[in-house]
Amino acid sequence: MGLLNSDKVIVGYDLRNDYTQISFSFSEKGDVSTLPQSSDAEHFNIPTMLAKRHDNGQWLYGVDAKRCGNEGTGLVITDLLELAWKGDNIVVDEESVDPVGLLALFFKRSLSRLFQTASVKKISALMITCEQMDYRTLEVLRSLVKDLPVKADRVSFQSHAESFYSYVIHQPKELWAFQSVLFTYQDRTIKTYRLESNRRTSPIVSYIEEKRFDFYRMGPLSEEPGLRAKEIKDYDAAFLHIAESVMANHLISSVYLIGDVFDQEWMKESLTYLCRGRRVFQGNNLFSKGACCGMQERISPSEVGKTHVFLGSDKLKANVGMKLYERGEEKYFALMDAGVNWYEAEVDMNLYLRDGGMISLIITPLNGQDSKVAQITMENFPEGTSLVHLRMYMDTETKLAVIVEDLGLGEFREPSGQIWQEYINI
Repeated sequence: MGLLNSDKVIVGYDLRNDYTQISFSFSEKGDVSTLPQSSDAEHFNIPTMLAKRHDNGQWLYGVDAKRCGNEGTGLVITDLLELAWKGDNIVVDEESVDPVGLLALFFKRSLSRLFQTASVKKISALMITCEQMDYRTLEVLRSLVKDLPVKADRVSFQSHAESFYSYVIHQPKELWAFQSVLFTYQDRTIKTYRLESNRRTSPIVSYIEEKRFDFYRMGPLSEEPGLRAKEIKDYDAAFLHIAESVMANHLISSVYLIGDVFDQEWMKESLTYLCRGRRVFQGNNLFSKGACCGMQERISPSEVGKTHVFLGSDKLKANVGMKLYERGEEKYFALMDAGVNWYEAEVDMNLYLRDGGMISLIITPLNGQDSKVAQITMENFPEGTSLVHLRMYMDTETKLAVIVEDLGLGEFREPSGQIWQEYINI
């Protein structure tokens, strides 16, 4: 399959440790499709693995790598994302290999399936989504995209939770008039996402509650009738209990079931419960589609995007700014905006400090609480006016790091070399 007739492709890339999916759109407002693994079936999962053939050393990826492993004709490497996150070199054919480089190889090869050739020049924007985002994950992902011929501001990253949000707000409004719930299954675990919005705020704040539940190891149902009936009863009762614990006492408009395990006959009472006054959808490509929708939204915000803000666990929960003088008039200057990913929130700027070593930051929570002023006092700060370099970044999702460096004052005063650092709870 080759999407060769478009000069602009917006890509949503769902990267997981076991499999990967790729969705795409040809415009900022266009429909989103998912790349199938074959032309005659809607099977979207690309196994996140590589294989090195024994006979000629050729690297294979995805389905070909899995087949190579099953046939015993090559060395198979799985858990590529986990290995890259850990960062320790691994041994491949008696050679030490950087696992980030292996993940990058898989990333490039899988992206090439969008086109007839290995060229990725037609990608105009890219959003990568993973289950969780942190500094190390972001570091790995940035290394994957550093050589792509895509502008830096057209490459973004977001969590599965935000991809769920991005997907839902692009659906008909009746599907999210109240709350929406997503169920996923992986490794004997059911993870749930419950999306709700506070419509009393402006903009409307949306957030997601995430939970995990232990579940059965799922596979094909037994062929033996008695055992099969017991499995159906046990699975159904366990999932019904989970669904009730997540959805009880909440108004739910839509439910999404992600994973092939939900496309089986064991769902009896649980499915009846889910469908009671709600729309229920089953599939497995929501996150990659949501990533593509999220990138579309960043390029060209929709009306919904302009009136809503997602405040997930990886989002900055407050606006950060300061008051500065411009042409003798005091004005508020925004430094960090609430709603951005906390691990991407960063400030680098120079400013003049007059009469004293103190910087006052105004922190305004998005939850409606009153603003507070955080003061950074710099001991032994040189007298008079000084030029300083201010760097701020979120050290954790709730801790702001502030670093101030004295730059002197041109020919009037040499830099002192002093650096002050403080941490502020947001």
